[in-house]
Amino acid sequence: MQVKIGSAPDSWGVWFPEDPKQIPWKRFLDEVADAGYEWTELGPLGYLPTDVEVLKKELSSRKLKVSGSFVMANLESKSGWGEVEQQLFGVGPILSAMGAKFLVLIDDTYSDLFTGELREPRQLDDDAWRWLIDTTHRVADIAQDRFGLKLVYHPHADTHVEYEDQIERFLDDTDPARIGVCLDTGHHAYRGGDPVRFFERHHPRIWYLHLKSVDRAMQKRVEAEKIPFARAVGMDLFCEPSSGAVDFPAFRDVLRQADYNGWATVEQDMYPAPFDKPLPIARRTRTYLREIGIG
Repeated sequence: MQVKIGSAPDSWGVWFPEDPKQIPWKRFLDEVADAGYEWTELGPLGYLPTDVEVLKKELSSRKLKVSGSFVMANLESKSGWGEVEQQLFGVGPILSAMGAKFLVLIDDTYSDLFTGELREPRQLDDDAWRWLIDTTHRVADIAQDRFGLKLVYHPHADTHVEYEDQIERFLDDTDPARIGVCLDTGHHAYRGGDPVRFFERHHPRIWYLHLKSVDRAMQKRVEAEKIPFARAVGMDLFCEPSSGAVDFPAFRDVLRQADYNGWATVEQDMYPAPFDKPLPIARRTRTYLREIGIG
């Protein structure tokens, strides 16, 4: 087993290309390197420099490399394709030029992140589901053919693929040669799944990992009070791998059994985050993962 460990802007409280609540990008890169990571995701398009030569210089000076980035948009309707295409052709050339391996695809949330107001039904009808599946295949083909990227779909809380039965339906309906999964241990546990057993059952389809845990007491409060996702994140719903509900030593064991050789990005969602909060967490997490034998 060889796991390449990276981090992401999300672990520094970055959700948007520009936001005064977010840490400046140069400080983010400095701290990722200082915490002991060798890989990073790009985060929202426009947060890190989009000029490839500038980005290469900034990363190489810190001995950092790019593992991937994401597209997050409405996947289940014809009207959403324009946004998908815009994001894909925005980030794809940058990832390709940086030698990245993965494009992470995420459905847009069905509820407003900040108010919790429903924007779409929680469950898709059969036609909308088929559109989501077809869109995913279409993005996978463009990502591979145009940019040399592997497509990994990210099941995510408050989207139409969040619970284990939905993820397994998604796996049944997608081409295993073209589409993998980004298993996010925190989101999976938050929605009642067991990431250890899920990886054990489906590891051939899991090409990429996001690592974090979830605070069960906070989860119960979020569910009881119907707290919107963004506010829950700000209340530390997601926590360090060394604490919380996810059994990371057991997760390490199933990674070893599967001889997982790939990338794992620490993505402990925060927003907003005081500028002095992320670095100590990132250092502790990197040390913890090394001590238990993940990377």
